[in-house]
Amino acid sequence: MPHFPAPIESRLPTVGTTIFTVMSRLAQECGAINLSQGFPDFNAEDVLFERVAHWMRAGFNQYAPLAGCLPLREAIVRKVEGLYGTRYDVEHEVTVTAGATQALFTAVSALVHAGDEVIVFEPVYDSYGPAIELAGGTVIRMQLRAPDYRPDWVSVAAAIGPRTRMIMINSPHNPTATVWSADDLAQLAALTRNTGIVVVSDEVYEHIVFDGAVHQSCAAHPELAARSIVVSSFGKTYHITGWKVGYVVAPRELMAEFRKVHQFNVFTVNTPVQLALADYMADAGRHLQLSAFYQAKRDYFRAGLSGARFELLPSGGTYFQLARYGAISDQPDGVFCDWLTREAGVAAIPVSAFFADGRDEGVIRFCFAKNESTLAAACERLQKLR
Repeated sequence: MPHFPAPIESRLPTVGTTIFTVMSRLAQECGAINLSQGFPDFNAEDVLFERVAHWMRAGFNQYAPLAGCLPLREAIVRKVEGLYGTRYDVEHEVTVTAGATQALFTAVSALVHAGDEVIVFEPVYDSYGPAIELAGGTVIRMQLRAPDYRPDWVSVAAAIGPRTRMIMINSPHNPTATVWSADDLAQLAALTRNTGIVVVSDEVYEHIVFDGAVHQSCAAHPELAARSIVVSSFGKTYHITGWKVGYVVAPRELMAEFRKVHQFNVFTVNTPVQLALADYMADAGRHLQLSAFYQAKRDYFRAGLSGARFELLPSGGTYFQLARYGAISDQPDGVFCDWLTREAGVAAIPVSAFFADGRDEGVIRFCFAKNESTLAAACERLQKLR
């Protein structure tokens, strides 16, 4: 086996394998039910697969335009305008991406310079920090605290300074399942007014909000829309996370910079899949019904754990459920998740993995984007824990 002949000075010396990969691999090794990584165990509708095959057979198998296939960009413009009232220019303000993670990385790479500061809200999705660090920026972490995980805008105001280049937000929020309010966006708008701060708004769970709540998109807030790169995900919306297709909308000045990087780190995205998604989006019900679809799964999972020794925290959106396990164990959350996978046969994610300092609040994350039979089997095992 060959070995590199010199020491490597890592640009990400503290980064290892993501917790999602670790727990999914452990679940597979142990034959455990995998409620850790956030992906469904059910398929999209057959018609979507049929449309992909149609466009493949029709010969649309070469490079798409850099910004994405025009029919898909047009469908995105119609959807965003219908939901949020803002009409983005199809030529200059919409770009199809190879998933949301690529979109987030590209936005940071395009707009953050060495020495810039980027505010994030922690617990934070694990790709934000490395993207900022690779761009030479400094991560400024605002704390969201259990059980409600609401942003503290007084602390955010104090953190904003002359080097603040970007604020990255995520609602509905992974991993906490918190949904930001209209007041939260108003506070953000007030704090960024008359500044050059860019907002990157990670809205991949935009269609998964519960209990009659309405997703508050930066695209719907005129003041924020003018300074925001809004990121969404077809994978989350249509149960096709492995296809890795998403999109961004942004004012043309920001999008021009975004595309400068996009053309070199991706260039373009799978052509027949784009065209199939454009066809599939013609029925708006396919994304409008998603909240009810996942709320039923949330309620089924929570009901299945009634009487169990977990304390279930509120789940206002996404397909995640946080739980305290203190009545079962006083182990650190990572140790508990390892034990839960090996001994109880159910895999979850320790929320400490979403904190840079590994802060352990005794909270774990379950994913309920699963068939009811999967959730029932998991609940049966979790009910036995005493």
